[in-house]
Amino acid sequence: MENLKEEVEAALERIRTALRVEGGDVQLVDIDDGMVKVKLQGSCAGCPFSQMTLKNFIEKELKKSVKGVKGVVSA
Repeated sequence: MENLKEEVEAALERIRTALRVEGGDVQLVDIDDGMVKVKLQGSCAGCPFSQMTLKNFIEKELKKSVKGVKGVVSA
């Protein structure tokens, strides 16, 4: 579990680079049975496209980068 958290954090750090360009950020809240719970921050928190960002970008990248990630949900 700890190794999975480290891998997810490393992948999120790469994702944050893209989000920060737009004034946003993402925080890892929890990982439970392969489901990653995150909190969007900054401009991402109130953006009307936040669900698209969550599913089409963050979830897609995490599933591609980290074995064991089943999905991403908003906290």
